[in-house]
Amino acid sequence: MKRHFSYTALASLSGGLMLLASAEAARATDEIQVYNAGIADVGQFTIQQHLNYIALGQKNPAFPGGLVSNHSLNGTPEFAYGVTDWWEVGLYLPFSVQDQRFYSDAFKLRTLFVSPHAEQRNFFYGVNFEFSNETPPFSQSRFSMEIRPIIGVRNSDYEFIVNPIVDVHFGKFAEQHFTPAARVARRFGENLFAGLEYYSDLGQIGSFDKLADQQHRCSRSPISKPGISM
Repeated sequence: MKRHFSYTALASLSGGLMLLASAEAARATDEIQVYNAGIADVGQFTIQQHLNYIALGQKNPAFPGGLVSNHSLNGTPEFAYGVTDWWEVGLYLPFSVQDQRFYSDAFKLRTLFVSPHAEQRNFFYGVNFEFSNETPPFSQSRFSMEIRPIIGVRNSDYEFIVNPIVDVHFGKFAEQHFTPAARVARRFGENLFAGLEYYSDLGQIGSFDKLADQQHRCSRSPISKPGISM
């Protein structure tokens, strides 16, 4: 079997500048992205580096000992493998850099199911299941799970994607948060988009936070995907 290797250096420099509304949550902010149902080819191994810088964010921790998002650089090296044309598995190694200190958020395992060849479809969909082992500065819960539906439409010039995410935290601080995200982007080339991305944490399902306590973020920047395969 021919083996493929792809390295994506700028896969998600989507948070070059972020503005973050104040919020209280059981979890600190780490890497941020909107899923578009794109996966690696069958038998292809990929590496991507996602980075977000939050210029104006939370200045008080969401819980005792938690990180603050203000002036933080958040990132995730992502390793993925295409199992079939509708199934990809992956490993994340999230981190944050704040006040010139590096913080690791251990690891995340994910399994992503999508409509086959989603990048060629005008309407595409999928769902990602992510299982996290988190460190104390990032979360009060050691273990958590994310359920991320993916719904998107596109034409030759634009695409619009919604991720209505549910975060489930286990243990003493068990909570279920609704954290929807969305992206609208304009295509300027085969692998070059520019657009607006929106992220939020509305609070616990069944008891959303007041608007002033909810978390809302927006970013605007180019999104490019240079890479090589062999």
